[in-house]
Amino acid sequence: MTIEIESVSFDEKGLVPAIVQDSQSGKVLMLAYMNEDALTKTIETKETWFFSRSRQELWHKGATSGNRQIVKQLSFDCDSDAVLVQVEPMGPACHTGETSCFYKTGFESETSNREIVHEIISEIKNRRVNPVEGSYTSYLFREGIDKVLKKVGEESSEVIIGAKNEDKAELTSELADLLYHSLVLMEIADVSLSDIKDELLKRRA
Repeated sequence: MTIEIESVSFDEKGLVPAIVQDSQSGKVLMLAYMNEDALTKTIETKETWFFSRSRQELWHKGATSGNRQIVKQLSFDCDSDAVLVQVEPMGPACHTGETSCFYKTGFESETSNREIVHEIISEIKNRRVNPVEGSYTSYLFREGIDKVLKKVGEESSEVIIGAKNEDKAELTSELADLLYHSLVLMEIADVSLSDIKDELLKRRA
């Protein structure tokens, strides 16, 4: 379904709220506002543009900082008075340097594990570029792909043993080990989680 800009319900100031979300992790990055020009430019350039209510002018996200946002999908709510923009972020969304503007937790009933895989991937990438003495991940990168392949093989065998033992805790632990070492291998081999998702999407189709 395609929505024409003319059908978008801008408010009395000619604005519509735009929620920006990381297309891979699902993390909400920021809330800003678009007028018709900003929405048009966002669609045309495939990068986010907003309208600054304080400066009363258009602004291109990342034009100064370099932290651009590549638009992957743009959708509207049922009343067409709010925009959801799914993006590939090229850097932090927040001017403070935080990944998301929503980094101040006001209430949390329990720690969320929703983004843990993406956080581990980010940490693995960081350890590759910035090795840390005593870090196991840095050690794996120093040893190279043969060491990582050996660990993937070992963890695969231990997953099988855990499954055969019908021990959920053991199997969960070994699967976590296998996933971690697979993520390290993916970093070395330049295979992204998005690549895996694309392959699964093709198979489902």
